[in-house]
Amino acid sequence: MTENEVLNNELSGFRDADTDDELITLGGNIQLSGFRGLKKINNVVINKIIGNNVKKIRDSCDNFEMLNLRLRDLSGGKQKKVELHAKAVDNGTVFTSELVDRNLYFALDSILRKIRAEIDHRKAKV
Repeated sequence: MTENEVLNNELSGFRDADTDDELITLGGNIQLSGFRGLKKINNVVINKIIGNNVKKIRDSCDNFEMLNLRLRDLSGGKQKKVELHAKAVDNGTVFTSELVDRNLYFALDSILRKIRAEIDHRKAKV
């Protein structure tokens, strides 16, 4: 199965976050928007990626308040792409990042690493 076929399979039944997709809350301070339509089997992998990265983000933060991830499907061309927006709040300071990629898992890991790098960079400046 090609990478494109795998992503098409992952995104079957996918609903865009711009439509009234419900928020999924993980652990009280992690909100996911646009993830509702993904197949249940993918949720285990997604939760693992998010959980591992959030643990590292929390370790970097002074006072981790929340993380919001928003997923959009950018279908329309030959290749499926996903757009991710991340927003983390640490002690009142907002850190944001966005990313477009063909691989949902890679995009999730990358965007959360970007947020952690921003937090670490801000911490190093202070």
